[in-house]
Amino acid sequence: MFSSVLIANRGEIACRIARTASRLGMRTIAVYSDADASALHVRVCDEAYRIGPPPASESYLSIETLIAVARRSEAQCVHPGYGFLSENPEFAEACSAAGIAFVGPPPAAIRAMGFKDRAKALMDRAGVPVVQGYHGERQEPPFLKQKAYEIGYPVLIKAVAGGGGKGMRRVDKHAEFEDALVGAQREAASAFGDPRVLIEKYVAAPRHIEFQVLADAHGNVIHLNERDCSLQRRHQKVIEEVPAPGMSPELRAAMGEAAVRAAGSVGYVGAGTVEFIADGSRGLRPDGYWFMEMNTRLQVEHPVTEAVTGLDLVEWQFRVAAGETLPLPQDRVPLEGHAVEARIYAEDPDRGFLPSTGTLVALEFPPGVRVDAGVERGSAITPYYDPMIAKMIAHAPSREAALDALASALERTVAAGPRTNLALLIALCRAREFREERFDTGFIDRSITGPAGGPDPAAAAFGAARLLGREMERIAVVFERPPDTPASPWDATDGFQISGARTLSWPLLVDGVPATAELRFGPSGRSITVEGQMAAADAVAVETADAVYVLRGGRQTVVCRADAALGDRDRSGGDGAIRAPMHGKVLTVLVEPGTRVAKGQRLAVIEAMKMEHALVAPYDGHVGEVAAGAGAQVSEGALIMTVVAADAETPG
Repeated sequence: MFSSVLIANRGEIACRIARTASRLGMRTIAVYSDADASALHVRVCDEAYRIGPPPASESYLSIETLIAVARRSEAQCVHPGYGFLSENPEFAEACSAAGIAFVGPPPAAIRAMGFKDRAKALMDRAGVPVVQGYHGERQEPPFLKQKAYEIGYPVLIKAVAGGGGKGMRRVDKHAEFEDALVGAQREAASAFGDPRVLIEKYVAAPRHIEFQVLADAHGNVIHLNERDCSLQRRHQKVIEEVPAPGMSPELRAAMGEAAVRAAGSVGYVGAGTVEFIADGSRGLRPDGYWFMEMNTRLQVEHPVTEAVTGLDLVEWQFRVAAGETLPLPQDRVPLEGHAVEARIYAEDPDRGFLPSTGTLVALEFPPGVRVDAGVERGSAITPYYDPMIAKMIAHAPSREAALDALASALERTVAAGPRTNLALLIALCRAREFREERFDTGFIDRSITGPAGGPDPAAAAFGAARLLGREMERIAVVFERPPDTPASPWDATDGFQISGARTLSWPLLVDGVPATAELRFGPSGRSITVEGQMAAADAVAVETADAVYVLRGGRQTVVCRADAALGDRDRSGGDGAIRAPMHGKVLTVLVEPGTRVAKGQRLAVIEAMKMEHALVAPYDGHVGEVAAGAGAQVSEGALIMTVVAADAETPG
């Protein structure tokens, strides 16, 4: 076994790897960018080294810098985690050239599976079922459009490199193909440095079933059962579980054997995942699944496999990389109970789940479930990296019990500061159709309506009541009666008046929007309402010096006094100002001053965290000022352009 490991990653996976490495007696070495100087993964490791400025291209993706740190720290091996350089064959080769073990597959296996088009051709030759489509080299747009027509709509445009839903577009109509292709290629080039795509038939009612495989350098390959990752939003996994609902032992054996054959065909060594797409319209069937891709690394969702097998996959990675053989044969792989994982992200449900940045003013998880996190209270969610806060995993004897445990734990989670997707996760765990195993990859978009628009008045009233309590305490201190001074009716702060109940209006900001709380002082004391609603009884408050963060049902409502919220900006577009919804880079500006625009028309495209987000016109009119051009780095709330409404235009 190795004596030391450099963890070439950050966040929760770096903390996860360090936990196992420390248990095995290894010296753990962290790396960090300037944005991560005080990050949790830096503190949990024995040593830490700076590798550059915040952009990943100048730090976590710098092979030269990482190898230099590995040499300087005398690391015996490098574990890449997932993402960043985990599937980069040049990084694996650089480690080998430096005499450092790479905890992952051989470079040849990474290359074989690194491009989806080549991998599918290889799988076809190996006898593994492959989805109908075009996986060739030609990339001319007219040719690809013709191939899509021949395959038959709907089709998927998919980047040949990478994964995670980046560079992927579903196209339902021939006329929509060109725009979808341009977007997919641009996103693929940004995320993976390779704009090439392939075209595939879109499978009806698709289920995403993947098999965890493990192979050693002695020719042994096994699978550790399947995972169902069908609950997705924007092609990104949200909830994963094992075993897959509806999976029979016979089908598990058949798909597992195909996964093992796929790994063996490329001389795979280490932990990896073979992903299949299945037609769920008639249930899982032996003739209804096809190879999609192979991830030559550990997966984000690996904890559910660990839960049902009792195995530590990171330990297995280290042992295999050190030359050990697999410790058990296929027929002894356990499958105990049911496990479900939810990914808790910092994203704003009220703005299309855009990434949400800022400081975590509170972060608490309940007992009874596994939580893998790379942040804690006081940590900053920055615009430079994936906005995951944590993964929560529940394990129980049955699927129903596991979902109950996960839903309950999510409801008791306290996360304040950046907005989160907790409400969505809770709704999914409680959804009747999901409980009844009637779901596919389109379930979230089709069945989960998302949060109600606008602030939550009951939560706002709860926050206002907390603010009022603080104000009353402050007044009580200011007017505190000196010792030995007789009591006076003028000292009362209960709002009493002889003519009856008294009502006052108190201006607030609720989620940055002006609102009014009504304070009523009557015979039974004071009460407070917002939009006629009393304070919610099921809310939790996290208080800071100038605001109250109210958490209710997984949603966050921020309440502060209007006069204490200096500098707050209205980004709704009601004033015609088109502002950046997050920190990012302006990829393209599609209009210029004076351009006539219609409501909903795309005006510009911003990239953040390797995903594209379109800015659209809030109403009919024309473009006024254009304040940011293509290539500009912008902060959240920065002015991009203005749109003058049609009814506000000066007659000519």
